[in-house]
Amino acid sequence: MAESPSDILLDASPRTPTAPYRWPPEPEERRSRASEFYGFVAWTSTYLLFVLYILWAVLPDGWIVWLGVTWYPNREWALLVPSWTIVVVILTYITYSAMAIRATPAFNEMSSITDARIALPSQEDSDHNPYFASAKPDAIPELHDIPIGMVNSVLYHETLQRAASKARARQTSN
Repeated sequence: MAESPSDILLDASPRTPTAPYRWPPEPEERRSRASEFYGFVAWTSTYLLFVLYILWAVLPDGWIVWLGVTWYPNREWALLVPSWTIVVVILTYITYSAMAIRATPAFNEMSSITDARIALPSQEDSDHNPYFASAKPDAIPELHDIPIGMVNSVLYHETLQRAASKARARQTSN
């Protein structure tokens, strides 16, 4: 347990996702402003590179040579790089979707219903049903999972009763 509110550690720092930081945050004058400068440099260099890319793709060869650039890549790369980037992004989405579908258990596997962290009530007292104790009007239920058979019997009890009565009626009429 934390001794004071200032000892509470939050999940992740804004600087790095693995380093926790203290609450309340440090005063403004004690915090580093390095991330602001890095962000500004990244933003500025991204725009500069984009403008250079557009100029390389659009300007005629004579203008580029007049500017003093003696070698530059072939113009076909102005279309190939964005096209390949889009294909890689689309294939990334397809790959992650396929991996998620592959990791999904089959319908007949028990892991599609429950997992290793199931929390069932203890079976020490066979006369006491913990599920009935939670049904009292002012009861605060304990935290545990409900078995799938009990969920099905509560949800589909009337349907099961009707199906059973129809089956009995068919048997008696035959």
